[in-house]
Formats: sequence, C-alpha cells, structure tokens
Amino acid sequence: MYQINALNPKEEGHQARKRFGQNFLHDQRVIEKIVRAVNPRHDDNLVEIGPGLAALTSPLIGEVDQLKVVELDRDLAAGLPSRVPHPERLQIIEADALKFDFATLVQDKPLRVVGNLPYNISTPLLFHLVQQGVAIQDMHFMLQKEVVERITAKPNSKEYGRLSIMLQYYCKATYLFEVPAGAFNPPPKVTSAVFRLEPYAEKPLTAQNEKNFAALVAHVFTQRRKTLRNSLKGKLDEAGFIRAGIDPMARPETLSLSEFVALSDACVELF
Repeated sequence: MYQINALNPKEEGHQARKRFGQNFLHDQRVIEKIVRAVNPRHDDNLVEIGPGLAALTSPLIGEVDQLKVVELDRDLAAGLPSRVPHPERLQIIEADALKFDFATLVQDKPLRVVGNLPYNISTPLLFHLVQQGVAIQDMHFMLQKEVVERITAKPNSKEYGRLSIMLQYYCKATYLFEVPAGAFNPPPKVTSAVFRLEPYAEKPLTAQNEKNFAALVAHVFTQRRKTLRNSLKGKLDEAGFIRAGIDPMARPETLSLSEFVALSDACVELF
C-alpha cells in the first residue's frame, strides 16, 4: 500500500501524493524486517514496485547484482540514483505497474517481486501479477492489514471470500507480520501487514474452465448469505450438487478451494 522512505519525505523535497497512494515508511526496524523476509541473494532477478524514496531500495540493492524498479511517479524515478548506494546496479522502469508486462524482465531466472501497493489498485495489480505467475518465483508486498487477512484467509472465517480463493488458486499465500500506522509519514488511518505470495509452478488444483470458475466464485460471494442452492438456482440442479459432492444448503464461506473447483466443474460454462 505504501511507498517506502527511511527519512522524512519533506526533508527529501518530495510531498506525498494522494493520487499515487504515497505514505512513506520511516521505521528502520520495519525496513530491516521486510528485507529479512525477502532474503535476497546476489544473483536474484529482483523487481521492486513503487520504490518511492528508496528506503527499501537502498538495503535491497546492496544485496543483489542488479535491482529493477517500476515507478510511475517521474519525480521519484528521477531522484532514485542519488538515493541508493550502488546506482550502477539500478535499472529504472518508468511505467504503470497495472499495464506493465513483467514477463519482459525475465532473463534466465524468474522474478522475485517486492513492493508496497496502493490500496486503490491492489486487487487488479495482484490479479495482473498472478496471471504472469509462470514468470514469478515469489512476491512480498505490504497492504492494508484487513486486505492481507482476506488474501490469506481460510474457510469458515469472515475474511474468507473471492480474493482468498482466487489468489490461493494461483499461489501459496502467507501472512508475515503487521506494520503499525505510526511507522509511516504521513501516518495512514489503517494498520498494514506484509505477506508473501508464491505462484505454483503447477497448480495443485485446476478447474476445467478457469473463466467459469472465476465467475462462479464472484457470483456466490455477491450473495454470501444465501445457500448455494438459492444463489445457483437455475444454474445447477440437485444432480449437479451430487456430482460435485457439495451440500446445496452450504454457504460459500464454508467451501474449500477444492470444493469450489468441483462445483465449477459441475456447472461448466453456465456463467
């Protein structure tokens, strides 16, 4: 959610911009904790989204032979070389991460992606990245805590929903640690959290029709208080529930990922 800076952004001559979702991290302990979680190696194909004022960029670039960064803010991109200890290792890509083809950065090694994602684009950006999962080894991001809880949620919890299922279909999702609002300048009105996504080289579960699977999951969670029988009325009959091995009186938040795949396969191309 936040672009990182170890110093006061006003001292760096840059005002945080609301339209880019910029809040700058100044807590060195949190920065170090993120770097430890990433655990970069010198030959990693490391890409940072939204380097901001380089608080995370600086320690990361000291650990790798080259660091690629994707930055939308031209002013921040222009100032990056002067803010890092090894500017010769820095490759700056001025682009909108939502539209950028990350697969073009793959050379002989898959990407390791890190960064802080603006809340207003976090969901579409995560889906954009997981669709390129074959090019990515892992991702470490910071977002609003409640969003991270939804991404990593398990069935039978209030956080479990469409975001949980769709991201966990493509990746192993791990909640790592919380980051308090006071660690940022200006402080946001929410608590943040860091998490890891590891795209599957081969998905453990594969729906027969992935577009239908995605549409099914979206549909039932727009009516999460309804039983599956009611929300799928006209789309799946009793025989279909039997084929899928799913209780038609169940509600969507009680189903596991494998059960959603089975349900999707029982009503292929009905959405």
